[in-house]
Amino acid sequence: MEAKGTALEVLPKFILTRFGRESLDKWMRSLPRQARQEYDEGILSFRWYPLKTLLVDPTLILCELFYGGDVEGALDVGRFSAEYALKGIYKLFVRVRSPEFLIKRARNILPTYYRPSAMEVVEMSSGRCTLRVTDFEEMNEVIELRIKGWMEKALEISGGRILDLSIPKSLTKNDPYTDFVVTYK
Repeated sequence: MEAKGTALEVLPKFILTRFGRESLDKWMRSLPRQARQEYDEGILSFRWYPLKTLLVDPTLILCELFYGGDVEGALDVGRFSAEYALKGIYKLFVRVRSPEFLIKRARNILPTYYRPSAMEVVEMSSGRCTLRVTDFEEMNEVIELRIKGWMEKALEISGGRILDLSIPKSLTKNDPYTDFVVTYK
Protein backbone atom coordinates (compact mmCIF):
# COMPACT_ATOMS: atom_id res chain seq x y z
CA MET A 1 0.00 0.00 0.00
CA GLU A 2 1.08 3.54 -0.67
CA ALA A 3 0.13 6.98 0.62
CA LYS A 4 0.34 10.14 -1.44
CA GLY A 5 2.84 12.77 -0.32
CA THR A 6 -0.07 15.13 0.42
CA ALA A 7 -1.14 12.76 3.23
CA LEU A 8 2.41 12.61 4.64
CA GLU A 9 3.47 16.24 4.42
CA VAL A 10 0.78 17.25 6.88
CA LEU A 11 2.36 15.28 9.78
CA PRO A 12 5.30 17.63 10.46
CA LYS A 13 3.08 20.67 9.80
CA PHE A 14 0.57 19.37 12.35
CA ILE A 15 3.26 18.77 14.98
CA LEU A 16 4.86 22.16 14.39
CA THR A 17 1.50 23.96 14.57
CA ARG A 18 0.11 22.06 17.54
CA PHE A 19 3.23 21.33 19.63
CA GLY A 20 6.03 23.62 18.41
CA ARG A 21 9.53 23.34 16.93
CA GLU A 22 11.12 21.38 19.81
CA SER A 23 8.40 18.76 19.59
CA LEU A 24 8.83 18.48 15.83
CA ASP A 25 12.58 17.95 16.33
CA LYS A 26 11.85 15.31 19.00
CA TRP A 27 9.44 13.49 16.63
CA MET A 28 11.99 13.59 13.80
CA ARG A 29 14.68 12.09 16.08
CA SER A 30 12.23 9.33 17.08
CA LEU A 31 11.54 8.19 13.53
CA PRO A 32 13.21 5.08 12.12
CA ARG A 33 16.16 5.89 9.85
CA GLN A 34 14.32 5.49 6.51
CA ALA A 35 11.36 7.64 7.57
CA ARG A 36 13.62 10.29 9.10
CA GLN A 37 15.66 10.44 5.88
CA GLU A 38 12.52 10.88 3.72
CA TYR A 39 11.07 13.57 5.99
CA ASP A 40 14.48 15.34 6.18
CA GLU A 41 14.78 15.38 2.40
CA GLY A 42 11.24 16.71 2.11
CA ILE A 43 8.07 14.88 1.23
CA LEU A 44 6.91 15.58 -2.32
CA SER A 45 3.14 16.05 -2.49
CA PHE A 46 2.81 14.33 -5.89
CA ARG A 47 4.88 11.24 -5.02
CA TRP A 48 3.63 7.94 -3.56
CA TYR A 49 5.34 6.49 -0.45
CA PRO A 50 5.10 3.23 1.53
CA LEU A 51 2.06 3.52 3.82
CA LYS A 52 3.36 1.71 6.89
CA THR A 53 6.90 3.09 6.91
CA LEU A 54 6.07 6.72 6.22
CA LEU A 55 2.55 7.24 7.54
CA VAL A 56 1.38 4.54 9.96
CA ASP A 57 4.59 4.21 11.99
CA PRO A 58 5.28 7.97 12.13
CA THR A 59 1.66 8.55 13.25
CA LEU A 60 2.03 5.91 15.97
CA ILE A 61 5.22 7.67 17.14
CA LEU A 62 3.33 10.99 17.16
CA CYS A 63 0.60 9.40 19.29
CA GLU A 64 3.19 7.92 21.66
CA LEU A 65 5.08 11.19 22.10
CA PHE A 66 2.22 13.69 22.29
CA TYR A 67 -0.91 11.71 23.24
CA GLY A 68 0.44 9.30 25.84
CA GLY A 69 0.16 6.42 23.37
CA ASP A 70 -3.51 7.10 22.63
CA VAL A 71 -4.11 6.49 18.91
CA GLU A 72 -6.98 8.99 19.04
CA GLY A 73 -4.25 11.53 18.22
CA ALA A 74 -4.69 10.32 14.62
CA LEU A 75 -8.18 11.85 14.72
CA ASP A 76 -6.65 15.29 15.35
CA VAL A 77 -4.20 14.72 12.50
CA GLY A 78 -7.12 13.87 10.20
CA ARG A 79 -9.01 17.02 11.16
CA PHE A 80 -5.89 19.12 10.59
CA SER A 81 -5.31 17.36 7.26
CA ALA A 82 -8.81 18.25 6.02
CA GLU A 83 -8.33 21.87 7.03
CA TYR A 84 -4.98 21.87 5.24
CA ALA A 85 -6.31 20.14 2.12
CA LEU A 86 -9.46 22.22 1.83
CA LYS A 87 -7.88 25.63 2.41
CA GLY A 88 -7.87 28.50 -0.04
CA ILE A 89 -9.96 28.11 -3.17
CA TYR A 90 -10.91 24.52 -2.27
CA LYS A 91 -12.32 25.69 1.06
CA LEU A 92 -14.52 28.21 -0.75
CA PHE A 93 -15.61 25.54 -3.25
CA VAL A 94 -16.55 23.10 -0.48
CA ARG A 95 -18.14 25.77 1.72
CA VAL A 96 -20.59 26.88 -0.99
CA ARG A 97 -21.73 23.28 -1.43
CA SER A 98 -23.59 20.98 0.96
CA PRO A 99 -22.37 18.01 2.98
CA GLU A 100 -24.22 15.80 0.50
CA PHE A 101 -22.12 17.25 -2.34
CA LEU A 102 -18.95 16.19 -0.53
CA ILE A 103 -20.32 12.78 0.50
CA LYS A 104 -21.27 11.90 -3.08
CA ARG A 105 -17.64 12.48 -4.06
CA ALA A 106 -16.15 10.38 -1.24
CA ARG A 107 -15.37 7.47 -3.54
CA ASN A 108 -13.11 9.78 -5.55
CA ILE A 109 -11.37 11.32 -2.54
CA LEU A 110 -9.92 8.25 -0.78
CA PRO A 111 -7.89 6.99 -3.79
CA THR A 112 -6.24 10.41 -4.11
CA TYR A 113 -4.55 9.74 -0.75
CA TYR A 114 -4.14 5.94 -0.62
CA ARG A 115 -3.58 3.27 -3.26
CA PRO A 116 -4.98 0.85 -3.88
CA SER A 117 -8.17 1.84 -2.10
CA ALA A 118 -11.88 2.10 -2.77
CA MET A 119 -14.78 3.71 -0.96
CA GLU A 120 -18.46 3.74 -1.79
CA VAL A 121 -21.59 5.39 -0.44
CA VAL A 122 -23.87 2.54 0.65
CA GLU A 123 -26.55 4.61 2.35
CA MET A 124 -27.55 8.22 1.91
CA SER A 125 -30.60 9.87 3.38
CA SER A 126 -31.32 13.25 4.83
CA GLY A 127 -28.79 13.75 7.62
CA ARG A 128 -27.33 10.24 7.55
CA CYS A 129 -24.94 8.27 5.38
CA THR A 130 -22.74 5.22 5.44
CA LEU A 131 -19.41 5.32 3.62
CA ARG A 132 -17.74 1.95 3.11
CA VAL A 133 -14.07 1.28 2.50
CA THR A 134 -14.02 -1.94 0.50
CA ASP A 135 -10.42 -2.05 -0.62
CA PHE A 136 -7.54 -1.17 1.70
CA GLU A 137 -5.12 -4.06 2.18
CA GLU A 138 -3.05 -2.56 5.01
CA MET A 139 -5.79 -0.82 6.97
CA ASN A 140 -4.65 0.29 10.39
CA GLU A 141 -6.53 1.85 13.30
CA VAL A 142 -4.61 5.12 12.97
CA ILE A 143 -5.57 5.32 9.29
CA GLU A 144 -9.25 4.72 10.11
CA LEU A 145 -9.12 7.40 12.80
CA ARG A 146 -7.34 9.79 10.48
CA ILE A 147 -10.02 9.24 7.81
CA LYS A 148 -12.70 9.76 10.46
CA GLY A 149 -11.12 13.04 11.57
CA TRP A 150 -10.78 14.16 7.95
CA MET A 151 -14.47 13.42 7.34
CA GLU A 152 -15.53 15.32 10.46
CA LYS A 153 -13.63 18.46 9.54
CA ALA A 154 -14.50 18.30 5.83
CA LEU A 155 -18.21 18.00 6.63
CA GLU A 156 -17.93 20.93 9.06
CA ILE A 157 -16.24 23.02 6.37
CA SER A 158 -19.05 22.12 3.96
CA GLY A 159 -21.62 23.47 6.41
CA GLY A 160 -22.64 20.31 8.22
CA ARG A 161 -22.66 19.70 11.95
CA ILE A 162 -21.64 16.18 12.96
CA LEU A 163 -24.01 14.60 15.45
CA ASP A 164 -22.28 11.24 15.35
CA LEU A 165 -19.58 9.52 13.30
CA SER A 166 -18.93 5.90 14.20
CA ILE A 167 -17.00 2.95 12.78
CA PRO A 168 -19.23 -0.08 13.50
CA LYS A 169 -17.44 -2.39 11.05
CA SER A 170 -13.69 -2.32 10.61
CA LEU A 171 -11.12 -4.01 8.41
CA THR A 172 -8.80 -3.83 11.43
CA LYS A 173 -11.24 -6.07 13.33
CA ASN A 174 -11.39 -8.62 10.50
CA ASP A 175 -14.68 -7.34 9.11
CA PRO A 176 -14.87 -7.51 5.29
CA TYR A 177 -14.95 -3.68 5.08
CA THR A 178 -14.81 -0.52 7.17
CA ASP A 179 -18.03 1.46 7.55
CA PHE A 180 -18.12 5.11 8.56
CA VAL A 181 -21.69 5.90 9.67
CA VAL A 182 -22.31 9.64 9.78
CA THR A 183 -25.27 11.45 11.27
CA TYR A 184 -25.23 15.20 10.65
CA LYS A 185 -27.36 18.32 10.41
